[in-house]
Amino acid sequence: MAFFCLLTLVVSSVVATSPSSLVLHEHRAHAPPGFTSHGRVSDSHMLTLRFGLASNNVAALQDKLLSISSPGSRDFRQWLSQDEVKAFMAPSPETINAFNTFASANGLKPAIVSPYGDWLSVSLSVSKANKLFGATYTNFTHPDFPAPITRTLSISLPAELAGHVDVIHPSTAFTAPIVRRAPSISRSAPEHKRDATPPADCDTSDPKNNITPACLQKLYNIPTTPATHKNNTLLVTGYVEEWAEVDDLQAFLAQFRPDLPSNKTFVTTLLDGGSNPQGPGIAGFEATLDVQYAAGIASGVPLQFLSVGTFLSDFPTSVLDTTTFLASAAQLPTVVTSSYGLNEDFFGASLATKICDAFAGISARGVSFLFSSGDGGVNGGHDNGDDCGLFLASFPASCPWVTTVGATIGFNPELAANFTGDSAIIFILHPNSPAHHKYHLAGGGFSSIFPAPSYQTSAISNFLKTIPPSFPGSGKFNTTNRAFPDVSLQGVSFLINFRGEIEQALGTSASTPSVAGMVVLINDRLIGEGKPVLGFLNPFLYANEGAFNDVVKGHNSGFECPASSVAFDAVPGWDPLSGLGTPNFPDLLAAALA
Repeated sequence: MAFFCLLTLVVSSVVATSPSSLVLHEHRAHAPPGFTSHGRVSDSHMLTLRFGLASNNVAALQDKLLSISSPGSRDFRQWLSQDEVKAFMAPSPETINAFNTFASANGLKPAIVSPYGDWLSVSLSVSKANKLFGATYTNFTHPDFPAPITRTLSISLPAELAGHVDVIHPSTAFTAPIVRRAPSISRSAPEHKRDATPPADCDTSDPKNNITPACLQKLYNIPTTPATHKNNTLLVTGYVEEWAEVDDLQAFLAQFRPDLPSNKTFVTTLLDGGSNPQGPGIAGFEATLDVQYAAGIASGVPLQFLSVGTFLSDFPTSVLDTTTFLASAAQLPTVVTSSYGLNEDFFGASLATKICDAFAGISARGVSFLFSSGDGGVNGGHDNGDDCGLFLASFPASCPWVTTVGATIGFNPELAANFTGDSAIIFILHPNSPAHHKYHLAGGGFSSIFPAPSYQTSAISNFLKTIPPSFPGSGKFNTTNRAFPDVSLQGVSFLINFRGEIEQALGTSASTPSVAGMVVLINDRLIGEGKPVLGFLNPFLYANEGAFNDVVKGHNSGFECPASSVAFDAVPGWDPLSGLGTPNFPDLLAAALA
């Protein structure tokens, strides 16, 4: 990256750290399920560790973000500049000096790898890392990984770095294989319809029906008029070699948005060895869904596709590098949509918190982040049908500085279509497939890491009053913490053009880019009237509950677990299945312009 540079070292006479001066920083009792230890890594093996230094005043940044994003505030939507964010996010001189002194005393040569100087990279041997940080770096294998990964179950800090270093990575945070279910297609059943005429053919509670951009426009009153402001960009993220094909996008728009130009494309940006080759048979199902519904709803809005890493990349590192890339950009997209995530416990508290703080810093510059809540009910990414009612949260969905999107199905009434967990799992379903009518997938839950933000405490309190004292899930989730999703949208039987064929997709990965398209269209109207863009959405959304269609039915037991297993139920008002409900575009636009 352009901001790689050597950190100037302060000469010091401090002696190298001894193990007796260590303070336990983070520990996990065991590796996540599926990982097996294969012994210590060779002492001579070289590691590249990243150190997340403590920002000088991240609490003040969060307070400022809440102020500038809350309707009625004096500084409402007065988004910050990059330099203003840096004033909060950069480490203090004391923190820089403490790390420099430690590095110099131990022969380390750090390099700055973030625009605010809060992330440093250091190469060192395993033996030195184990000694300096009280670690035992070990080889862990997983059946779905072609090679071992190096992690430690415990990491400590020298006493002089305690309070100055927030996280060391990689250490106790694990990545996970992005498992994609085999397509569930009934070959003997008649083919699903290749289009949908709204509204009759859009009610997906009938398995013969589908969702298209025209359906969403009809259901939520989304305009078809193209946006006009070219500085209003929607960015779609892509990980694990999920590639978006221009030819598929153009064929999709030709069929489902023939009113738009037939030569629509997107700008591709590559990060961490990412790629986006074009050609037959290589498009990714996730990337296809994301890009096509972003373009299909956000009429005329410029699109950017950010491809990060490879199939073998460490996902937490990829998310971290995404935030670093955006924080360093002088010109930001106004909206970012992402359909990827892992259970919080893969990241761990320290890394998840540091990444979440980075989202806050970028949001403060006027960017709306939308993440899918996932597709595994209350079981998160552990929705395997064996252990049910686990109440696991997904990250980044659980971060309080992003907007998390759930999914619904049908209308009159619209039901919470229960998929919350590993949102990178996409399903291709034939309408007559048995899985198609299993509506216990989406919803949400409560973070195990992040406290409930002020904009959400009243909504959470009201929901908790609806849970009976005898609820079997009581004690499995933290009622004082951040809850998600924030909003929802249709998410079942979306038609896409995948490798030249019309296929169906479902999941919160379908609803999220569609909501993002609505948000960026509102930004276009705001820019046209000389007003700031929406930026961080959540305080505005919770202050305008009347702009949403309430969803009061649903049960998020998961895709694999039976409907009888313990989970949350949708209720009037906010709930951890559908959030505030589904947005009605004219009402949300009116609130934004008010």
